[in-house]
Amino acid sequence: MNIRGYRFGRIDIDDRSYTSDVIITPEGIIDSWWRKDGHDLAVDDLGHVIAAKPDILVVGTGYFGRMVVSDEARLYLETHGIQVREARTRQAVADFNHLQTQRARVVAALHLTC
Repeated sequence: MNIRGYRFGRIDIDDRSYTSDVIITPEGIIDSWWRKDGHDLAVDDLGHVIAAKPDILVVGTGYFGRMVVSDEARLYLETHGIQVREARTRQAVADFNHLQTQRARVVAALHLTC
């Protein structure tokens, strides 16, 4: 998967555009991703991530960085052997594209707005 562009509220992945939050796995894209508690990433929000069995999860916290990865979610991911990288979504997109070139199994969970 190649993220071709990102701006507030929109992301272009391969030949499609999305206007809702997404999870990107090597197998495909889960669009319209919603979290149980809005701007908090919690354990309950990670089912698709855990199922994809990544080495690394890149979390895009939004254009302004308002989404927060809870300590509980971070610990949960780490106990599953998943390294967490968190950044504002613009930087997370760049990180995701770069990490894919290094042959790591990478999943991205990206908040597209605030």
